[in-house]
Amino acid sequence: MVPPQVWGYEANSRCYDRASVKERCSVPAQRGYRQACGVARGLDIVGERWSLLVVRELLLGPKRFTDLQQALPTASPNALSDRLRELADAGVVRRRQLPPPGNVRVYELTAWGRGLEPIVVALGTWALAAPPTAEQRFVSADSAMLTIRTFFVPTQQRPEATLRIELRDHGPAGVFGVRLTPDGAEVAHEPPEEPDAVLVTTTDTLLGAFGGDDLAGLVAAGAVIIGDPEVVRLLVANSRIPASTNQYATATSHLGGRVEGRQTLSEG
Repeated sequence: MVPPQVWGYEANSRCYDRASVKERCSVPAQRGYRQACGVARGLDIVGERWSLLVVRELLLGPKRFTDLQQALPTASPNALSDRLRELADAGVVRRRQLPPPGNVRVYELTAWGRGLEPIVVALGTWALAAPPTAEQRFVSADSAMLTIRTFFVPTQQRPEATLRIELRDHGPAGVFGVRLTPDGAEVAHEPPEEPDAVLVTTTDTLLGAFGGDDLAGLVAAGAVIIGDPEVVRLLVANSRIPASTNQYATATSHLGGRVEGRQTLSEG
């Protein structure tokens, strides 16, 4: 790899400044790779267990500590606190106090931290070829919605449509707004006030419907559709997850759990 000083660190914020890198992005000597290449330096910053999954969970917006705990249920509170502190010290994450009436502390990605999105998405897409283990079943709500944002194929048949999606198995954290545009799918935690369609379902049922256009199976699995069903059909039919190219991968391979033969960007 090219030494990081050639990559234009000074042109970017905080951790790209060489003095700031030394002060804020260093790791204890016994844990660091002690290599100058960008890959090693990047792993020094986000290579600890749970770090990239914390980043994944913040890609759609800020979250409270309890929200992150719900999305990463097998991470201990101490481990999660450690990762958040390290990511904040490195300039990847910052903590912010929401104004009233919220008045709670949330964690969010910095501008530099948001630059990790294509890396997280590329890693998740690459790992779709890996056969899942028996314990890889949980899929967070944001992971499922990032799958839509990543793999939705836009169509000119309907230039724009909006949805409210409620993933029942995730409670309030499972409510999202989706806007389908000619350029792709925009996903946010804030649903539209007057969506073209509302889809209430579970994470497994939604992921199992991706790539198909038969809403009967979706409804038979317990999903509720309110409004224009064609918008829901457009969403699920055009969320096309690439087939595995790994000769050793099974038909149900994905990063994060078995969901009716479908794949998703989730945690390993």
